Amino acid sequence: MKVRLGVAPIAWSNDDLPELGGDTSLETCLSESKLAGFCGVETGGKFPPTSAELMPILDHHGLALASGWFSGTLLTNDVENEIERITPQLTLFRECGAPVIFYGETAGTVQNVRDAPLSTRPKLADADFPAYGRRMTALAEHCAENGVALAFHHHMGTAVESEREVDLLMNHTGEALGLLFDTGHMLFAGGDPIRMAKNHGQRINHVHAKDVRGDILAKIDKDKWSFLDSVLEGVFTVPGDGMIDFAEVARTLAEIGYEGWVIVEAEQDPAKANPLDYSRIGFNTMTVALTAAGYEIAD
Repeated sequence: MKVRLGVAPIAWSNDDLPELGGDTSLETCLSESKLAGFCGVETGGKFPPTSAELMPILDHHGLALASGWFSGTLLTNDVENEIERITPQLTLFRECGAPVIFYGETAGTVQNVRDAPLSTRPKLADADFPAYGRRMTALAEHCAENGVALAFHHHMGTAVESEREVDLLMNHTGEALGLLFDTGHMLFAGGDPIRMAKNHGQRINHVHAKDVRGDILAKIDKDKWSFLDSVLEGVFTVPGDGMIDFAEVARTLAEIGYEGWVIVEAEQDPAKANPLDYSRIGFNTMTVALTAAGYEIAD
């Protein structure tokens, strides 16, 4: 089995909190991503929006485009409008060879609202999941027909955050919709990342390897703290610097037969957590864990 190791640019600059690395250039992000050992990156706010602009930059650094976030609104939008919204990114990813776009539900989200406690996030009633799932399936089928798979990103502060909500979504969507397995977000949400991966292993088509600092997590009050407060306090970190056992994560990925990208990601303050240093920690941790689980790590 093979995987490829990539990194998310959020370690260098945070699109939701521009004060975190806002003055860090794309050149620095990409050169240090390669220096840390990675062969691919996800997109971010500083990336150019067309393949004609982006591919020469990535080629210069010897990096592939692994994936990237799409701010979805199917909770309040119809499929036709959502297809129109996603088309530019779908075109970019197809032309750049990225296999997956990951979809985050941003309708009503509080993930980027500093004064909105996590407990005020939008919530879907159980009865709302079938209709939402049909729309998600239709969008995923459209993306697949156009050469790029769609992965749903469960995310703190959104309408699909908890393990139960992931279960409901997967149970009410077709096989075209994949699942992004994010270790840090699932643990933060109070779920069991390993159990979720085993329950939905055949749907996982992208992985975010993110660690959690247990001491920070233990003191978060979701009735008072926002997601951005939690990030600024340092709840997330790279694999090898928190409480998650990534050897177990890697073994679980091998058990479910996952092959694809594994992305080291951690929303942190780059002034406190040097992106190059921490990315190297994440790269080394995942290299050891994945190799021990029987993976070949491809360039």
